[in-house]
This record gives sequence, structure tokens and C-alpha cells, in this order.
Amino acid sequence: MAHLEQTFSSLFNCFREKTSFFWGMVRWDSCLETDEENVNFARRDELNRAHIEEREESDGPLNFELDVCHQDPGYESPTPLLHAQVRQITSWEAGWNVTNAIQGIFVLGLPYAILHSGYSGLFLIVLAAALCCYTGKILITCLYEENEDGQLIRVRDTYEDIANACCRKLSPNLGGIVVNVTQVMELIMTCILYLVVSGNLLSHSFPYVPMTEKTWSVIAFITLLPCVFIKTLKIVSRLSQLCSLVHFIIIFVVMTYCLTQIHQWSWAKFKLSIEFEDFLVSIGVIVFSYTSQIFLPTLEGNMKKPGEFRCMLNWTHFLACVLKTTFALTAFLTWGEETKEVITDNLPSFLQTLVNLCLLTKALLSYPLPFFAATEIVYACISRGNYSNYSSPLFALGLRGSFLLLTLLMSMFIPHFALLMGLTGSITGAAMTFLLPSLFHLKLKWKKLSFFEKCADISVFILGFLCSLAGIVCSIRGLLKVFGG
Repeated sequence: MAHLEQTFSSLFNCFREKTSFFWGMVRWDSCLETDEENVNFARRDELNRAHIEEREESDGPLNFELDVCHQDPGYESPTPLLHAQVRQITSWEAGWNVTNAIQGIFVLGLPYAILHSGYSGLFLIVLAAALCCYTGKILITCLYEENEDGQLIRVRDTYEDIANACCRKLSPNLGGIVVNVTQVMELIMTCILYLVVSGNLLSHSFPYVPMTEKTWSVIAFITLLPCVFIKTLKIVSRLSQLCSLVHFIIIFVVMTYCLTQIHQWSWAKFKLSIEFEDFLVSIGVIVFSYTSQIFLPTLEGNMKKPGEFRCMLNWTHFLACVLKTTFALTAFLTWGEETKEVITDNLPSFLQTLVNLCLLTKALLSYPLPFFAATEIVYACISRGNYSNYSSPLFALGLRGSFLLLTLLMSMFIPHFALLMGLTGSITGAAMTFLLPSLFHLKLKWKKLSFFEKCADISVFILGFLCSLAGIVCSIRGLLKVFGG
């Protein structure tokens, strides 16, 4: 079990440092110049009004909820799910996907974060939920523009579209290329991490079987082969639902055991003074247990009722905040200074095997969401335009298979993967979560934002940048220590 703790510790280092420096995407001198976009929007607005009049004649007045989030019938997404059968998802299914993203395996490290941050850690759990929920909302706001009647029309579909709109003055496709590369790197690294964790959990759940950790990773890879046949987000949503249920089982087992030890609880275990470096560790663990922005444009675009998106995001983050706070608090009060980086290592041996198998199931069920998102982005980029040879179902199947194999090979052969992912995450994680949403929102909505909203966006950007810088420094120090020692 000591080796398991060491492996999770190294993986934890990469997640705690997922902050990023992403500077110079937008020139501020062009912040208010959107004439070209307004011309295109005027055309879409005219088509939209004609469509509304036609619907009013046949069906009566429009429902307000549809007016709030209406898609122009003349607008075609530049990056649709080209090879997937389009099946819209409900708000509940979208919520399960978000829950899957923000209730990951590394939530089990929150008690350890509380150990190093004390009362401030509890405040950080609440603050991080609010900030990540806010950046998710403003990111989706960037997909919409108001027409002359005050209706919100969806004129963009993806993170790439938003980036291209912001960077049009520099280069028509520069923003989209940077965002797509960043997204794919982040998603693929996440998939590889799930394979590494799966192999590690299998090797320690069955220590009597004479197999190496890499061999167990191959077995985990075999169970993931059906992912190449996933064509709809609806299937991913069902898997995310199962994943969330397994997560709740893990939390229930740990908290039930903690409640049996309530006689040992003491508030004196909380620290009032903290060390700066340990506090940075806690920030990384807490903040990036809430990240889901990379999936949100796709989820919102596939919802049957996009008007319910904000409510869904509020509830998922609120419930995640309550659950994480309660879990971290009860676990830390139970073990105090003996709290380990992965809280399941504090459990009695008869519970550890059960929880490890549940963690394995959760890791495997978590894999399809980032895998599906990454392959959709790459496929949409390749098959765009007149490249008809690359739009066949067979090519899509081959692409997904190649990505699946790539994650296996990288998990097996890249040395010190966790530390390298920490450095990569420091460049991609906060960029997609804090820096880009706030920067894009300021760029596209500057004229319509109040002074308070502008200050909020700028504050989020500065906080994201500072955390990113600290994450990069910690990652580089870790790499130098490994390769230098």
C-alpha cells in the first residue's frame, strides 16, 4: 500500500499544479471592434426574425424559454458532431456529465488539502465552486449575441468559435487553433491519467497475481475498447451517471466509517497558521477538482432546453460544494494529522480493497467523457471543408481507435508521466478554466458589461494567472529534482 500511496502522490502533484500562463491571445486595442461580426450577425438576425414570424403564425406566440436561447435556422456549426448521430440530452443528463467532471477521483485528496490549509481550505472549497461556476456561465454567454428584439441568438457553437471571434484581427483561425490544441492536450492527458490510475489500482487490488502494473494497464485498456463505438453524447451521459453513482458509493463508505469514529473528532485539529508552499498545494487540489469548462459548450449545445443550463450549472456546483465540504471536514476530523494524501489509505484493510475496486470502476467510467470530447474536436477539424475522404464512418472509427491506442502507449512508455502532465496542465488547465473564459468575455461583451462585471472578470484572470505561475514553478522544480537526482 505504500507504493500505491507514492503513485497517487505523484499523480496528485500533477493535478495540484494544473494552472496556466496564457498571455497575448487578444490585442486590447481591438477590444471594441467587431464590425465584421456584426455584419454576419445582421444576416442571421434577419433570417431569425423571418423564422419567428413563420412560427408565430402556425403555432402561436413563442415560449419564453425558447426565446432566451434560440438557434438561428440559417446558422450551421463549423464544427458539428459530423459522424455522430445527433441526440439531444436532457438537463439531468447534462448535469450528470458536469458532476462526472467535477467529482473526480482526486476529490479523495481534499482532506489532505484541509490538513495543509486549515479553515482557509474550507473557504477555498466554497470560493472555487463559485468561481468555476461563474467562468462556466460567462463562457456560454460568449456563444450568444442579442438581436434587435433583445433575444439571445446562438451565433457560435464551440470554444474554437469563441476564440476565432476574439482573435479575428490577428488571424482568422489563430484563436481556434490554439484553443483546439490546448483542449486536445488536456483531454488526452486526462485519459492517460485514468489508464495509469487503473493499472495501479488493479495491481494493488490483486497483489497475489504475478503481473506488472503495465500489464494491468493493458487489461484496463481492453475493457475500454468499446469506447471506439461511442457515437453520441447521450451514451456518454449514461456512463457519467454510473460514474457519479460509484463516486457517491465511495464517499458514503468513507463518511460512514468516519461517523463511527465521531468520538475522536476535535476542532483543535484545524490549523490557524499555514505554510505558503503547502497552501499553494491546497489551492491546486481544491480549485481543479471543479474544472468542467472544456466540456460545457458541447453539453449546452446538445441540451433539449438550453435555457436550463445556468440552473443546472448552479445546482451541480452547489451540491458538489456541499458534498466536498462535508466529506473533507468529516475525514479530516477523523484522522487529523495522520490524514494521508489519498484518504482511502487511512481506511482499515478490509475496506481498502472494496474502495479501490470502486475507484477502478470510477476511473474506467470517467474515461469516455474526455475521450469522446477529444476525438470529436480532432475529427471536426480534419473533416472540415472539402475533405470528403475523411468524413466516412470508417475513418471516424479508425481515428477513435488510434486515440485509444495512443493513450495506452503514452501511459506505458513516457517516463515520469505525472510530473510532465503537471507541467502541461500548468499551461492548459487554468487557461481553459479561468484565463480564457474571462478574457473572451471581456473581449466580446465589453460594451455591455457593468463596471462590477468587468472587475470580476479581471480579478478572475489575475487569480488564474498567479495560480498558473505558481503551478509552473512547482512543476519545473519537481522535474529538476527528479532528473537532477
